[in-house]
Amino acid sequence: MTDQTPIPFAAFRDDRVSFHRTEMSPILAVYGRFVAAGEWRDYGISALRDVAVFSVFRRTAENPIYRIEKRPKLRMKQGQYAVVGMDGQILKRGNDLQQVLRVLERKLIRTVD
Repeated sequence: MTDQTPIPFAAFRDDRVSFHRTEMSPILAVYGRFVAAGEWRDYGISALRDVAVFSVFRRTAENPIYRIEKRPKLRMKQGQYAVVGMDGQILKRGNDLQQVLRVLERKLIRTVD
């Protein structure tokens, strides 16, 4: 008979931050418009301990051209959503995801002209 130490229930908790379905809908809507325009081709989603990231790629084997980040700890400070450019510059930040994503939609309008 082996003596096993019980693992506390807290060890099984999933403390990762992730996007909710209501958050993914507007993100994928913007992504779909850029794919239809031929600007974007691939995406990746990461769910980490402090941040959830939706990365957008022009080609599969590249660095992301944009990252849409969710950091709940910044909800009461600068806003939990941010759009980050390829160089790491924060293009827009806030608590309203629709408003934050508008910075990308402006870029789509410029490429269509």
